[in-house]
Amino acid sequence: MTGPSTPRSRRERPAKPALTRAGIVAAAVDLLRAEDLQKVTMRRLAQELDTGPASLYVYFRNTAQLHAAILDELLGTVEPVTAEGDWRVRLEKLLTAYTAMLFAYPGLARAALTARPSGEHYLNLIETLLALLAEGGVPGDQAAWGVDVLLQLATATAAEHAGHDRSADTQDEWDTLARTLHEASARTHPHVAALSAQLISGAPGDRLSWGLHTLITGILHTPLPPARSDTWPPSAPS
Repeated sequence: MTGPSTPRSRRERPAKPALTRAGIVAAAVDLLRAEDLQKVTMRRLAQELDTGPASLYVYFRNTAQLHAAILDELLGTVEPVTAEGDWRVRLEKLLTAYTAMLFAYPGLARAALTARPSGEHYLNLIETLLALLAEGGVPGDQAAWGVDVLLQLATATAAEHAGHDRSADTQDEWDTLARTLHEASARTHPHVAALSAQLISGAPGDRLSWGLHTLITGILHTPLPPARSDTWPPSAPS
């Protein structure tokens, strides 16, 4: 009989399932849901999958690429829009659902500001946004740029508010901002003093809705600027 200190032969161990990209992403999403995105590293994920980090680099060049794949996977959970109703309302509902998905994962919301997903779910989201803008009569070139600014607003809103808990530190930061605006001098900052209450008024959902309406109207009526050869970002003056 084999004693407790006798190592088992590799032949006696059950074979580990083969690594696949889909399996790695699924494990990463599970880890995200259990903890937070900052815990989803190559090393930690390799431990979860009982393998070495080098095995994961076969599928993902770096952690940023892995996080982008996680984002793409979760985009598949965003509730699709219906085929009926005003295109503006459906567009806002889709972007609000996208924001809500990010809001549930604070680390992912912040990473989404710079992530570059390129999977099927991301393509489906872009296709749907473009289709809704086309339904509203937005010219193609304006729609192409418009998708970018709409997603920027939705993503930034999620990143700003996700993770803002009800802790004393968070409330203190908010109270300090409100006090600073309220105490602004009408002599040196007349506009801030006059609108101090309005600057921080409204629920996040209401501000997002207003922002989306504003952008959609602007996208519909604002043509693209003439093509320029400037580089981006612009260089600092010498």
